[in-house]
Amino acid sequence: MQRNDVSFSLNLNPYIMSLTLRTTFGCTEAVLDNEGSLKRFYQIADLLKELFDVEFVNKEDDFDAINWDFFLARHRLTLHYSIYNGVSIFPTKTKDARRRENNLVVELGSVLVERLRLADSRQQLA
Repeated sequence: MQRNDVSFSLNLNPYIMSLTLRTTFGCTEAVLDNEGSLKRFYQIADLLKELFDVEFVNKEDDFDAINWDFFLARHRLTLHYSIYNGVSIFPTKTKDARRRENNLVVELGSVLVERLRLADSRQQLA
């Protein structure tokens, strides 16, 4: 089994994790950092590569937004950065997203938010 074909099974503890979800695009969007900077976007991209061995298959960089598509568990997702809304992940198909893709976004978002929290805690201690 390839690393990006993993099946997610998480214990979502609300005391450990805080994940904001939006449905503005017609699908589930997991907001990883509301005030995220470009540095945070690249940190999350690196985490996706490190943890899930993803490869970004389409990169669109505009002056105020970035969208990088990738496959995880055979579903196409988008890592999104906006100077107005921060960093998030959502199904690339947006309005045509299936339930499994929306669920995957929630699960992946939970993992990434927790990893970011741990990394931030370590950095504050250093």
